[in-house]
Amino acid sequence: MQINEEQLKKFILDSGLVKPSQFEEAEEKAKKTKQKLGDILLSGGKISETDLKRMEAFVLGIPFISLTNQKIDFSVLSLIPEPIARNYNIVAYKKNEDTLEVAMLDVDDLPVIDFIKKRSGLKILPRLTDTSSIRFVLVQYRQSLEAEFQDIIQKESMSLNVSPSEDGKKPGEKSESELKEMAEDLPVVKIVDSLIFHAILQNASDIHIEPGEKELTVRYRIDGILHDAMVLDKNAGLGITARIKVLSNLKLDEKRLPQDGRFKIEQNGEKISFRVSTLPTFFGEKTVIRILKENAHGFSLETLGFHGEGLERIHNSLKQKTGMVLATGPTGSGKTTTLYTMLDILNRPEVNISTVEDPIEYQMPRVNQTQVKPEIGLTFANGLRSLLRQDPDIVMVGEIRDGETAGLGVNASLTGHLVLSTIHTNSASGAIPRLIDMGVEPFLITATVKTIIAQRLVRRLTPDKEKYFLSSAEIKNLEKIVDLGRVLGFLKEENIVGAKDTWDKIPFYKPVKSSEFEDGYSGRIGMHEVLKVTPTIKEMIIKGASQDDMEAQAKKEGMMTMIEDGVFQAVLGVTTLEEVFRVVSE
Repeated sequence: MQINEEQLKKFILDSGLVKPSQFEEAEEKAKKTKQKLGDILLSGGKISETDLKRMEAFVLGIPFISLTNQKIDFSVLSLIPEPIARNYNIVAYKKNEDTLEVAMLDVDDLPVIDFIKKRSGLKILPRLTDTSSIRFVLVQYRQSLEAEFQDIIQKESMSLNVSPSEDGKKPGEKSESELKEMAEDLPVVKIVDSLIFHAILQNASDIHIEPGEKELTVRYRIDGILHDAMVLDKNAGLGITARIKVLSNLKLDEKRLPQDGRFKIEQNGEKISFRVSTLPTFFGEKTVIRILKENAHGFSLETLGFHGEGLERIHNSLKQKTGMVLATGPTGSGKTTTLYTMLDILNRPEVNISTVEDPIEYQMPRVNQTQVKPEIGLTFANGLRSLLRQDPDIVMVGEIRDGETAGLGVNASLTGHLVLSTIHTNSASGAIPRLIDMGVEPFLITATVKTIIAQRLVRRLTPDKEKYFLSSAEIKNLEKIVDLGRVLGFLKEENIVGAKDTWDKIPFYKPVKSSEFEDGYSGRIGMHEVLKVTPTIKEMIIKGASQDDMEAQAKKEGMMTMIEDGVFQAVLGVTTLEEVFRVVSE
């Protein structure tokens, strides 16, 4: 069902929506860039997406359907799973006896039509729609499921068996057999399942289950920020914690000491791992569940937010056969994802890659991954020592925590291995004094460390964002925090702004709240600084120069600092200045 380009061109021109001069200009650009004319007109703002889709539908001879403000029955909507709907921009909206009408952005996507046909057992009637319709319908998945989960949780928590024990003990002092019985109680199972599925649906990274004096609070961390999800009766806490302990093989009757465990589930063909941590608090045990999507892949350094000179530096360091590449930043700043993305680039049949991690967050094909188990003596240092006997070419150490691991990593890179690792510091230059503090000799650092990446994660703006320009007073205030001259230089270098543009002509963006995205953000992206250990920096390390002096020299040699990269991303419309300053506090 290919669109006849010539017919579409004629139809666009005849419609009068695009001026002939604009049409010719777009046509010329389409030939040069080998893009579709419709895409050029759309990106240039010469035609609206709805008008273009209506014309495409007319040329194809199929109906165009707008679903904005249309409520769809959940039984019809759920015939296409939410991940499929979101990833392939296709939604079911009308079901007849033996047919299912689906609205989609690309009616040529035959494999997904075939998949839905097999899944539903119905004849599929494709209809063309626009992005705003798809977005409007995707919100309904969340709203319907949220309502369903809230109903389950409220109804089931009321039917929980939380009466005190017959021997007069408090509800919090149950025996192991009683706790096991509670964990297998149907309402408890339903509540825990609902909490987990609800978190996955909202793309949460963590679930916090926190006992208070009178209630049990459940919070989800979404895009790095905690949100209250629901408040339950305090008595529900005991059964929920017991159920989570059963799933993750933890001791049911141990409430005085912290415990760590894990479990896995499969949902819609996606494998998801959960890392569980329990901690005794004044009002009972607090439980935190970290959600890790195992087959999360398809990242590239560009999609993580790397660009320009920083991106070049990383690619050059990955071409080396030996040396160390370090990713730095606090917990939850995306260091591990950056390392995995680099491993993905390096993962070729001719190399042997071995890792030692805690925990193994993503499983990678053809990579030998070892899980640290300190309780049986398998520490980072011991694991690294053993895997160096396994003839690796590339080694990834999850984290350099102590002098022994740091020393072994340095020795591995000296003996012909490329070593990737993470280290906890606030900036790229801060990694060098940290290594020295761990007992690594400065001359060994200069011989091994090639590149140091520092990063933070900022929330991404949704496409519905509002453009604005800074006033002269705002520009002056911003100048006090960040060197705007340098940022403007980087923007011009990468052709983001025009050669003569000044800050008063460069737009920034504000979030626009919607029913789907409460605060106008969705997902996160990294802001980075990439420090290359050049001969001048090596001299400074040997001389014992301060962290600030090394950073100043790196800036002279073209390093974009993290806050400068944040302002750069804000100009691109990826995030906001407020979000950058929230994350990077100078």
